[in-house]
Amino acid sequence: MIQLKNVGKKYKTANGSLTAVNDVNLSINDGEIFGIIGYSGAGKSTMIRLLNGLEKPTSGTVTVNGQNISAIKGKELRNARHKISMIFQHFNLLWSRTVEENIAFPLEIAGISKAEREKRVLELVELVGLKGREKAYPSQLSGGQKQRVGIARALANNPEVLLCDEATSALDPETTDSILDLLVSINEKLGLTIVLITHEMHVIRKICHSVAVMESGEIVEQGNVLEVFQSPKADVTKKFVSQVTETAGHKESIAQMLDNYPNDQLIKLFFVGAKTEQPVISHLIRQYEVDINIVHGNISPTKSGPYGTLIVRIVGKNENVEKAVQYLEEQGIKTEVIKNA
Repeated sequence: MIQLKNVGKKYKTANGSLTAVNDVNLSINDGEIFGIIGYSGAGKSTMIRLLNGLEKPTSGTVTVNGQNISAIKGKELRNARHKISMIFQHFNLLWSRTVEENIAFPLEIAGISKAEREKRVLELVELVGLKGREKAYPSQLSGGQKQRVGIARALANNPEVLLCDEATSALDPETTDSILDLLVSINEKLGLTIVLITHEMHVIRKICHSVAVMESGEIVEQGNVLEVFQSPKADVTKKFVSQVTETAGHKESIAQMLDNYPNDQLIKLFFVGAKTEQPVISHLIRQYEVDINIVHGNISPTKSGPYGTLIVRIVGKNENVEKAVQYLEEQGIKTEVIKNA
C-alpha cells in the first residue's frame, strides 16, 4: 500500500516560498490503478516525485511498501527505488542503444549476469509486444513503440509499483489507447500497483479504479472513478468529467432547446452500471403520459462499469412530469434540472 499523510512540499524561490503540495492525505491499495489528474501547476508532478524519493516532503510522511520513503536515503533509498519504477512522457531512452539494450540497462546497473539479462529481456519484449524489434534503435521506432520500450525497461527489476508521468501525452489517440490497454494487461498479469498522473480524463476513465483530483497543490476530490463521474463535487472535477461526457454541439443543443421551449422541463439524467441498459425511458412514457424529446446522450465506459448521461425534454401535465421525475429518482437515477447551457 502507498500512504501519504499530511504531506506538504514547499520550494524556495526568488519571490519567496512556493507551495507545490499542501497537506495531502492519500491511500492507494496494492494492485490498484490509481490516477492523479490536474491541470498544469496543480502539483501532480511533484506528487509523483515524492512517491519515489526524487523529492523529499517539507512536512508529512510518504510510505511505499511499508517503507518511509521520505526518511531514507543513500543505499537504502536506491534499493527501495528498485521496486518503484517510472515511465515518462518523452520516453527517456538511450538513443545509442537498441531496444534490447535499453531494456537490459537497469539490469546491468543491478549487476545481473548476462545470461539472466538476456532471458529477462526476451520475456519483457514479448510482454510489451515488441517481438521482432529487438535490434532496432529508438530513431527507428514509432512513439508507441518507444513507450513500450520504456515500459519494458521499467519492469526489468520486477517492481511492485509503476509510476507513469504523463505517459501518453505525447501520443496520438489510437496509440494512447493501445498503451493504456498494455498497462491494464500488465496490472492484471503482474498484480502491479500503477499510479499515473495526467490532465486527460479519458485516461482516468479508461483504466483507473480510483482517482484524485488536484488543484493548487491540494486534493479537492478523490474516490472510485465511477462515483466521481456520477457526482463530481469540485468545479475542476466537473470540467474534467465534461471532457468525456460532452460532445461537439452539446451546449448549443441545450441552449437552442431552452430558447425554443422555455416552459418545458429540461433534465439531465445520470445512469450508472446496469441501469444504462434498462428501458427506463420507454417505461416512463407509457406509465406517466409524458412525451420525451432526447436532446443529448452519451455512454462512457469506466473500469468500474458504464456511466451514461442523457439530457431530455419532458412534455406533459405538471403533475405527470413531477411523477415521472420522482420515478426516475426511485430507480436510483440521479436527475438534474438544467436552467442554462
